[in-house]
Amino acid sequence: MKYTLSVLVENQPGVLSKVAGLFARRGFNIDSLAVGVTEHPEISRMTIVVNGDEYIVEQVEKQLNKVIPVIKVKVLQPEAFISRELSLIKVNCNTKQRLEIMQIAQLMNAGIVDVTTNSLTLQLAATAEETETCIALLHPFGIKEICRAGTIALEKGSGVTAPSGKK
Repeated sequence: MKYTLSVLVENQPGVLSKVAGLFARRGFNIDSLAVGVTEHPEISRMTIVVNGDEYIVEQVEKQLNKVIPVIKVKVLQPEAFISRELSLIKVNCNTKQRLEIMQIAQLMNAGIVDVTTNSLTLQLAATAEETETCIALLHPFGIKEICRAGTIALEKGSGVTAPSGKK
């Protein structure tokens, strides 16, 4: 099963390396990792997706809490968070196929960000499942290249992952 962790860390050099090193030392695989600054410039949020069982996630959470620059770790509960990943998908395309690919892009809420005589590049911000669906629909045209960013996630509703004392 996949688990999504929201990890608040101090925004300083070397933190990503410490967290990734922790996973490597423990033999845990990271399916997805995205890092960005939060509403507080001194704090970054890491969204980490791991595949495993409850025991592995519990161990990951305990180990992360021991890393000095880690401020807070929260395992997001399934169906209680919103997640997206950004993808760029470059597809083979001739004049006859262009309209059909544009219709798929519209259906999947993807934007067309580059057009050449023999390719279209789509930008998609969607769930991992929606991204896989889009890729499957575009596959028959011949995918030239895919670039997928890591998953980002926030809790649904008014709940927040915030460090103590910050709102």
